[in-house]
Amino acid sequence: MSKKALCIISGGMDSTLCAYLAKKQGYEIIALHFDYNQRTQEKEKECFKQICKALKVEKSYILDVSFIANIGGNALTDKNINIPKNELNKSDTPPITYVPFRNGIFLSIAGSLAEKENCESIFIGVVEEDSSGYPDCTQSFIQKAQEFINEGTSKDFKTQIKTPLVHLKKAEIVALALSENVPLELTWSCYESQDLACGECDSCLLRLRGFEEAGFKDKIAYKNAH
Repeated sequence: MSKKALCIISGGMDSTLCAYLAKKQGYEIIALHFDYNQRTQEKEKECFKQICKALKVEKSYILDVSFIANIGGNALTDKNINIPKNELNKSDTPPITYVPFRNGIFLSIAGSLAEKENCESIFIGVVEEDSSGYPDCTQSFIQKAQEFINEGTSKDFKTQIKTPLVHLKKAEIVALALSENVPLELTWSCYESQDLACGECDSCLLRLRGFEEAGFKDKIAYKNAH
């Protein structure tokens, strides 16, 4: 029997690279995507499907967790809250684009699915070193989530949460992805737009800076690329 990895794939650059790294390590990939009524939900879902096709994934899940939008309190799901433009978060306080405990919710569900599918690993593309400062993207949080999952599942099941990008900078992520022939043109990072990436939100700025510092040109189109 082949070893299995549950790969949480948002449709973004980081999670896609993680899935490619899992495949390189010999895992059979079970792909997992979440719809939570985020602004770019349809585009992210489209990217997820294209990425699964590129990876030749045979089993995938798209789960509706729209209750996250009902909780609210963030700019990704509440269109009455403006997404900050042309500024990267540099404070210790999470930005308004932080969806409260999103990765905690995702990983709880992923733990359930990983047990059902007997996945010995869960891959998630969290980045601590060069990110927006989300508290649920830290190595410390992920370690506690792993303990939580293994404590709350069958004694015959154990999984490991793998975060190969957690200490990388965006430029290193871009360079690694391109060296692994990851089709980054299939990925989406923009928080606001589903046609052309805005080029101004926090996520676009991080992506563009990563490409610039790595010395490569991003193949997706932007409304405003600085």
